[in-house]
Amino acid sequence: MTNPFEDPEATYLVLVNHEGQYSLWPSFAEVPAGWTVAVQAAGRQDALDRIAGLWTDMRPKSLVDAMNGTSA
Repeated sequence: MTNPFEDPEATYLVLVNHEGQYSLWPSFAEVPAGWTVAVQAAGRQDALDRIAGLWTDMRPKSLVDAMNGTSA
């Protein structure tokens, strides 16, 4: 069985969670609890490029908030 996260011919979603963390997700699979769709179905490389453009700060939102003295 081929890894569904590495299939260059498949379509993918870009997901985001409450911490502002992004994930590549196969479009055929159910979106897991705690995640929402940030970008609808796209090719693998397009989805990865979108993640790279959106997720510019790898720190979780809660850490950013704590460092800035704000609360979520």
